[in-house]
Amino acid sequence: MINPDCELSTTELDDILTIVRLVHGYDLTMYAQASLKRRIVRCMGLVKIQTAADLRYRLTNDAIFFAWFLQTIMVNVTEMFRDPPFYSNLIEKVFPLLASYPIIKIWHAGCSTGEEVYSMAILLKEANLLERCRIYATDLNAANLDKARQGIVNIQHMDDYALNYKQAGGTHDLSDYYTVDGNHAVMQKSLRDSILFAQHNLVTDRVFNEFQLVCCRNVLIYFNKDLQNHVIRLFHDSLASLGYLAIGPKESLMFTDLRNQFEPINAETRIFRRTR
Repeated sequence: MINPDCELSTTELDDILTIVRLVHGYDLTMYAQASLKRRIVRCMGLVKIQTAADLRYRLTNDAIFFAWFLQTIMVNVTEMFRDPPFYSNLIEKVFPLLASYPIIKIWHAGCSTGEEVYSMAILLKEANLLERCRIYATDLNAANLDKARQGIVNIQHMDDYALNYKQAGGTHDLSDYYTVDGNHAVMQKSLRDSILFAQHNLVTDRVFNEFQLVCCRNVLIYFNKDLQNHVIRLFHDSLASLGYLAIGPKESLMFTDLRNQFEPINAETRIFRRTR
């Protein structure tokens, strides 16, 4: 249970984020501060750290603790075929135009443990596009990427994911795409081999390729307005002319500087096309 007396002042939070940036190279200063503070306080409660000074010491001197800390404060809520109407819109509105490219390059930013990028890979395979695709899946968290590369999904969730898959427009059985290993489903090798997983920091890293589709869903909501603007510019500059951008259902381009350089393909599922 979290000690209710365990709190952080704004100055203490700034000091902690400075250590994270200077010692470990992760800049979290432009994340939404109220949400970040709650998650850090929760971490302190889980390991019974009572003061900010004790947390600063652990973060500075214990690399194993820092890896756990980073994994715990990052929001890793994900599932296969999350929000089925989004995927059915991809199939209907985006895939036919992607099919016109001899090589299709897709960036899935903030991929977490990989469930959503594997979902896209399955639907691309069913559309006979996967062999022409180069999918880059990136995340800040190295532990997430290690799990994603292995294609490991909790078997307990697969019945729900199978329902999502059918609602998204899947045409086979989801079980065709994985094998069971104990308590895990393991995505088939052909899917794993189609995806390049790599570490990428949306705060500090730059454009690394040109893409026909950039997908970053339910990540921007954890950033402040300045960082949202920065990231949308990064995605804009990463897109080919008339390329597509997909963001989460609670996210918007409305308050960004580049809102007039995208047009909605489907406003409800937050799929946009770069117009200039």
